[in-house]
Amino acid sequence: MLVELRAENYAVIDHAVAAFGPGLNLLTGETGAGKSILVDALALLMGGKGSVDVVRHGAEKAVVSCVFDATPGAEAVLGANGIDVEGAEVILRREVHASGKGRVFINNQPATVAVLKQLAPELALVHAQTETLVSFDQAQQRILLDRFAGLFPDEISLAFAQWAEAKKKLEDLVDGEQDRLRMVDLWSYQSKEIASAHLEPGEDEALETEKRVLANAEKLYAAAQGAFEQLYEGSSSAETALRAAQRNVEELSRYDARFVEALQQLTDARATVDDVATTLRDYAEGINASPERLEEIEDRLALIDRLKRKYGKTIEDVIGFGEEAARKLSEVEDRDGLLEALRATLAAAAKEYRRVAAALNVARSEAAGKLAKLAEAEINSLAMKVRFDVAVAANEKETAWTTAGWDTVSYRIATNAGEPLKPLVEIASGGEMSRVMLALKVAVEEHAAKNVKGKKKVAPRTLVFDEIDIGIGGRAAEAVGQKLKALGGAQQVLCVTHLPQIAAFADQHLVVEKREAEGRTKTQIRTLDAAARTREVARMMSGAKVTETSLQHAEQMIQASK
Repeated sequence: MLVELRAENYAVIDHAVAAFGPGLNLLTGETGAGKSILVDALALLMGGKGSVDVVRHGAEKAVVSCVFDATPGAEAVLGANGIDVEGAEVILRREVHASGKGRVFINNQPATVAVLKQLAPELALVHAQTETLVSFDQAQQRILLDRFAGLFPDEISLAFAQWAEAKKKLEDLVDGEQDRLRMVDLWSYQSKEIASAHLEPGEDEALETEKRVLANAEKLYAAAQGAFEQLYEGSSSAETALRAAQRNVEELSRYDARFVEALQQLTDARATVDDVATTLRDYAEGINASPERLEEIEDRLALIDRLKRKYGKTIEDVIGFGEEAARKLSEVEDRDGLLEALRATLAAAAKEYRRVAAALNVARSEAAGKLAKLAEAEINSLAMKVRFDVAVAANEKETAWTTAGWDTVSYRIATNAGEPLKPLVEIASGGEMSRVMLALKVAVEEHAAKNVKGKKKVAPRTLVFDEIDIGIGGRAAEAVGQKLKALGGAQQVLCVTHLPQIAAFADQHLVVEKREAEGRTKTQIRTLDAAARTREVARMMSGAKVTETSLQHAEQMIQASK
């Protein structure tokens, strides 16, 4: 439901705020007061085309904004576009600058006109005199038919998604085949080069250590052997000195217990010296000053370094690169099997899509005949005499498949006897278009209300009709009022009217007034109470001078409408 609409420096409006309620909201006022301008402002917020002409003379920019109650569909659109949902409301704002630039905000977050157009079907359907906001195109005509029939193409949407995914996978495999075949030789070479190296994680560090040893073999042997002799072999070695000291302390410990611990320490020291000496001896004996081994290590390190420059910073990276190349080769080798599997998946998905789309076509075709009869009767009750038809055409070619099926839905009408049926959007008169849309919506909503049980509930949208009463009067006008009132029972309706017969049916009555202040024309909007509403209906009947008779007549009309 539309809660509030604001306009600043928009056309002749300097600043105006309109608050709306449930049911039928009617806008009345003198000709030129700005009633249709408000509808145009709402159309702009629903994604309509902006123009610098809407900027009030002397202002830098025009700003229009509105507040809607949030709906699940609107929340889904916002989520898909990365816009946060703020509470239970959707706040739209659009700026049109005199320079031609414009900005869009949704819930105070920057957005685009494209997002407004996505939101429009979830929030409001505006039928203005100058244009139909969502351009009652084939997509909208299909949506209206589905609403009438209680069809929710979730199943066809899922079938299309599965088919499209399988088709893309197959196309990607086929389209990339030439590139992959060109890369086969390279992947094969890379895989073999890395595999033939028989790399082991961490071996480069071990080889570097061995290289340092071999390159300094003589120095290392001399150092190890010298240390061994000083600790164990020499006449003045540490082991000899410790052994002599141990004998003396052993003698002392026989007579004085204080030296027992010292004797143990000397024994431990000798054992340590023995261990270190043995390690040094073994190390010295193991040193192999082999130029051949050194050359072998250097060649191995050079190979590893070359592979790391080509395939990764570490041996682990190189090994991983080789495994990835081998995997790609395996995929190419398994291509025939993969192609066969993808083709089978695509065929199954296409078969399922055809099944669901065909069933949907049958349901739509059956509903189309019913809607055409009901809509024609409703239209002809609004001071028109037309023939009306709803055509459903199936295009089974894959190029015509969509998430909503393969059907094209078109509404056709003949407004004069003897004329052929023509597309609904070719109706020249804005008033006729508004009345046709009113009749369509009444037919759809009343039928949908009768078939809600056991079916997914349809979220109502705000319906806006501008100048729906052009070219009618008397009983036809009363019929229009009754239909608007009936439609308002299920969803919010906004309507601009000049006829008192229609105004009498309002649940909320707003008057748009124009006045002059400081040499400028300004527009204001008032919500009328019961007394003011009676006076406004009387004005609409009698003109500028309201008489007691017109007041009584207005009161009778309002009471009768209830």
